[in-house]
Amino acid sequence: MSINPTFKLSLGPVLFYWTRDRYADFYRDAADWPVEIVYLGESVCSRRRDMKLDDWLGIGRELKESGKQVVLSSQTLIESEADLRDLRKLCDNGELMVEANDQSALQLLIAAGLPFVAGGALNLYNPAAISVLAQNGMQRWNAPVEMSRDDLARLLDDCHDEGLDQTCELFAYGHLPLAWSSRCFTARRYQKPKDRCQFVCQKHPEGMTLRSKESQDIFTLNGIQTLSSACQDLRHEIGDIANIGVGVVRLSPRAEGMSDVVAAFDAARRGELPLPDPLTLVEADICDGYWYGRPGMSHRQTVS
Repeated sequence: MSINPTFKLSLGPVLFYWTRDRYADFYRDAADWPVEIVYLGESVCSRRRDMKLDDWLGIGRELKESGKQVVLSSQTLIESEADLRDLRKLCDNGELMVEANDQSALQLLIAAGLPFVAGGALNLYNPAAISVLAQNGMQRWNAPVEMSRDDLARLLDDCHDEGLDQTCELFAYGHLPLAWSSRCFTARRYQKPKDRCQFVCQKHPEGMTLRSKESQDIFTLNGIQTLSSACQDLRHEIGDIANIGVGVVRLSPRAEGMSDVVAAFDAARRGELPLPDPLTLVEADICDGYWYGRPGMSHRQTVS
């Protein structure tokens, strides 16, 4: 299997709340990883203030010197005028393209005539919506995480028929971002009010697992964000993903072992990843049911 050399790997924004030193170490290592695109910034909670815009821009400059395309991700849930002020500064940074993750960012970027990436939370399901954004500066768009392989293939065919050549990006690895709420679940777990949370989510660099009464892992709680408990992992589908017209696959950062994940996906796009062995136990919990048109919590080796 050989894949189009223009097929790219991207490193999504860190969804969890890390320390400044951990961010610095992570992106210092990422500069040498075989990813072409790196997303930076706080996309979840405005109370996570350890990293300022200037800090992200500084990391972005260093990554650009390493040959990466760098994008700043906007916050997904805007809740206050202070959030809007920060969003205006982000969109007006003057250096890096922005990933719009809500309608506020879209409005600001379009009004300023700036190119942008459309994030997965914008829920682009049809060529009409994609066309509107393409006419207003969209350079790349992210498929909704719950979209199946067949639905995405049809959507990409329809876009091609209508002359829409903006690159599609697919979330291929990591805890799936499912929902955002004005309530902070992590703060509530520690019986703290949201506005005086004492940043307890920093104690959980990969979020908190929520289990059912039957002790089944269901979700990962990350402040105001709810993610899947298990990780989606589509490395063995890379050939098919490229064939249906996806141009970029996104790998969502985890606290440990991310260099190995990137290396595995890089090997996959070069046709060097061995086929999955059905007799081998999966090392980590995987949820890729959405890709196969099944319930999202399921896994390809457990569905019939």
